[in-house]
Amino acid sequence: MSAFFISQLLIGIAILFDLASFQFKDRRKIVGCLCIAGVLICSHFVLLQQYTAAGLMAVAVIRYFSSIFTTSTFVMLIFILCSLCVTAYTFNGVVSLISCVGAVMQTIAAFCPKDKKLRQLMIVGTSFWLLHNYLVNSPTAVIMEALFISSNLFGYYRFYIKPNLTKCTR
Repeated sequence: MSAFFISQLLIGIAILFDLASFQFKDRRKIVGCLCIAGVLICSHFVLLQQYTAAGLMAVAVIRYFSSIFTTSTFVMLIFILCSLCVTAYTFNGVVSLISCVGAVMQTIAAFCPKDKKLRQLMIVGTSFWLLHNYLVNSPTAVIMEALFISSNLFGYYRFYIKPNLTKCTR
């Protein structure tokens, strides 16, 4: 099996955790699923020799795990600094900047105490990762990000839009 095929297989498994993540209301369960997906995505990027993205995902795994236990702004800033350092150290042009912006947005999201704001910021961060994955030619990762955004929007609808629609029709 080629490294590319294995990388795409890892993303396929990560998709399951990503899809599950935003079907929870509890932010700890959301970020727990994202932590597991992050390990798989990091491995995917290593196999594709996309070292900025791999480094940012390694930071993301630790970030998601930490954010299960804290929403501290100070801890969030440490992870943003780590993302900037990884990007500077592994810089490889515009794709590095795009993945860095996505990582920073998702870092801010992970430390939001409320899941509503977490969901909103994740959509923004995921959009940057979607573009990144397209530019590095990872079709399964593009599908993963598109499904991730869709799952997030579906969860947002279930928890925040549908209940308000129900109130209006009563």
